[in-house]
Amino acid sequence: MKKIKHMLGLVIMMLSVSTVFGCKPETKKLATNYTTSPEPIIEETKKSNNIVKIALLLDTSNSMDGLINQAKSQLWDIVNEFSNAKCGNSSRPDLQIALYQYGNDDLSSREGYVQQVLNFSNDLDEISEKLFSLTTNGGEEYCGEVISTSLKQLDWGKNPDNLKMIFIAGNEPFTQGKLNYKDAVTNAKEKDIVVNTIFCGNYNQGITTKWKNGATLTGGEYMAIDHNKKVVHIDTPFDEVIIKLNSKLNKTYISYGSLGRQKYAAQEVQDVNAMGLEESVAIKRTVSKSSRFYNNKSWDLVDASEDNDFEISKIKSEDLPKELKGKSTTEIDNYIQEKKAERKKIQEEIKSLNKKREAYITKNQSDNTKGELENAMLKALKKQAAKKNYSWD
Repeated sequence: MKKIKHMLGLVIMMLSVSTVFGCKPETKKLATNYTTSPEPIIEETKKSNNIVKIALLLDTSNSMDGLINQAKSQLWDIVNEFSNAKCGNSSRPDLQIALYQYGNDDLSSREGYVQQVLNFSNDLDEISEKLFSLTTNGGEEYCGEVISTSLKQLDWGKNPDNLKMIFIAGNEPFTQGKLNYKDAVTNAKEKDIVVNTIFCGNYNQGITTKWKNGATLTGGEYMAIDHNKKVVHIDTPFDEVIIKLNSKLNKTYISYGSLGRQKYAAQEVQDVNAMGLEESVAIKRTVSKSSRFYNNKSWDLVDASEDNDFEISKIKSEDLPKELKGKSTTEIDNYIQEKKAERKKIQEEIKSLNKKREAYITKNQSDNTKGELENAMLKALKKQAAKKNYSWD
């Protein structure tokens, strides 16, 4: 009996320890193989598939153009920040972003002037495209409604190690609408989702209109920003080179199938969108395209070839780009490997130049050289990530 109690005590202690830390490893059990041994074979311990899930809820009523423009830029800051994140000591998290708009007269009143613009996605070009599709128009801004809708519609998952965050931004009282914001944020907390609120206006006004309370109830951050602030971007000696490298990087993509032609064109469109906003945004996007998050295996043969189950022979001849039609399997593989090596070299060069660029900016930086939304979100992201055992290189 003592021996059994001792064993039970050890089991309970081990289970307790495993729940303390975020980003914990998990062990997979394979099917029993009775041809060699009656004991099950245990696969080598693997890290759990940790995901950072971020929902952006943006007010698109009148006067919010500045907020949307900052969000277009902020996308690449989020990507670049988490590209260097570690979950625990080694594993790298995936990143998914969802997008909602609210408070726009063009939206359905029956839906509470709320619309899901994009479900959770890791397609960076698609996320950028949806952000650039947003337009403003006056309306009713129901914060409780949009938070509640995002909780119901999005698949947040039940993994306690995942970092799950909502960022809601707007400039009207947090209390508007029939749905009480307290009920919405309480529901979020129960799902282990942190709600961060960004009031576009005076800090104290955001407090009196309950934006701070909306964040505090879930342990989130309350921030107030000047969404119309003009950011002074610092030009560096490395900007022009990085922009040119982006063009070279695009030429390493080998699109295949009808989706490939469509997505290859979309890649260029989002490059143009970023450059049209600010050259610095185009640079941030280029850096993101050099990160592990910019993976396009659904339409690019170089990324697709990284999968273990990838077979060139399974791709139909009509789905190949014209430069590969009529080529042998060996010739196609050689071409893919050539582009892969070329891409890796360009990406490493972009990363190296960006480090020099960031050092130059830090040296010449002043208070007005960072976007208001950028400062607010990155601070909240890193603070909440630390609670889940995240670290940065």
